[in-house]
Amino acid sequence: MDIWTLITDPFVTIYNLLRSGIIGLLASLGVPPDWIALIVFLIMGIIVVTAILIVAPVMMMYMTWLERKLVARMQDRVGPNRVGPFGLLQPIADMIKFLTKEDIVPEGVDKPVHLLAPIVVVIPVILSFSVIQFGVGMGAVDLNLGLLFLLAMGSMATIGVFMAGFGSHNKFAMIGGMRAAAQIISYEIPQILSVVVVVLLAGSISLNGIIEKQSGLFGLGWYFFYLPVGPIAFFIFLLAATAEINRVPFDLPEAESELVAGYHTEYSGMKFGLFYLAEFLNTFIISAIAASLFFGGWQGPFVQQIPALGIAYFFGKTIILIGIQLWFRGSLPRIRVDQLMNFGWKRLVPATLALILFTAAFLWAYRVLNQFLTGLGG
Repeated sequence: MDIWTLITDPFVTIYNLLRSGIIGLLASLGVPPDWIALIVFLIMGIIVVTAILIVAPVMMMYMTWLERKLVARMQDRVGPNRVGPFGLLQPIADMIKFLTKEDIVPEGVDKPVHLLAPIVVVIPVILSFSVIQFGVGMGAVDLNLGLLFLLAMGSMATIGVFMAGFGSHNKFAMIGGMRAAAQIISYEIPQILSVVVVVLLAGSISLNGIIEKQSGLFGLGWYFFYLPVGPIAFFIFLLAATAEINRVPFDLPEAESELVAGYHTEYSGMKFGLFYLAEFLNTFIISAIAASLFFGGWQGPFVQQIPALGIAYFFGKTIILIGIQLWFRGSLPRIRVDQLMNFGWKRLVPATLALILFTAAFLWAYRVLNQFLTGLGG
């Protein structure tokens, strides 16, 4: 086995090793070919799921460290600096605290709904990791409708958040849950419409297909540089996605100055930790989608010659976009509910509709002109 191939294309390499090793063994034992294929598939699935379940929480823990450090610097503080060098072990200490905290279930709550809400919030986020393309061949699954899958998983958060507010039988939690449902549904519309612009440009809803269409020298093929639609679509997507995942300045469903903690007021221990996990992983997912749609994902100089560079390009772009969202938290105040809804419905939705019409008209005119010039040349 080539170690370089394992690094650059791990899932395919492991799958080929399993096939070459297990097929011969099982065939010698007289196992039918259909059963062999099913066994290889199940083993590969367990490996992929285990990798995601290990990577996702670790990523979330160190995103909390990054946020605390970044906001501390903006506020002229030091941030975590006691547990481990530069406070790097602080996220691990926080995770141990979450795991050992008492899980308090108040009287009067709807216990099944109260229990299931954090699980329903986390599962779609974890599933989203399966279609993210971290590098050349570095996606667990390359769906031909991967972008549609990601958008569908993002919309499922509404169910879990509203379950948390409704099942808590607490007026603050209920208001937070209703705010969250209204906000997420409202801002999904401009978010999806901004993505339609990229789909029109790429002619594909495969995440890998969209990334591959953005190949160009030093990023000149990135859709962000398709003026004027690229930058406008990106900023609308970033604002709408930030609102959808309830990050500052759009964190009205929590609004601790008004609603204690909003929809998760009645949660403690690891149940609260699951909401925390979902919030930070959503931040990563949104940044990863934006990096893939507008900045070429793993595309970059020399990536064709050295595929492993794609991983560095992807994470570099994603971390920069995460930093922008964390920057919002340290510099922007929370807006009012009426301002939030008006901004979404009266500003972002009309802007994205106009953007789609402009993009479609431009592509149609370009196609007609190209056919005309081709006809003249013929």
